[in-house]
Amino acid sequence: MSIGSGIALIVIGAILTFAVNVQLDVINLDLIGYVLMGAGVLILIIGLVLLSRRRESVSTTRSAVDPASGEAVTRRTTSTNDDPLV
Repeated sequence: MSIGSGIALIVIGAILTFAVNVQLDVINLDLIGYVLMGAGVLILIIGLVLLSRRRESVSTTRSAVDPASGEAVTRRTTSTNDDPLV
């Protein structure tokens, strides 16, 4: 969601800056366009960083001896962190 929002802000800012040729006395559309493009780039970078953090995986290996048979038991657990809130 944040990647799409960042791209949308960049596009809207570029349209305001480079395609709209309207001069208004109260606001400067070029400045607003540059601010929107900057905010879009920032949101895009934050979205990419958060997306790369979600793909971490955790691997746990435990070894123990079974008391009944005396054999070594190894248990491996692998999980992928797909929760965006973690």
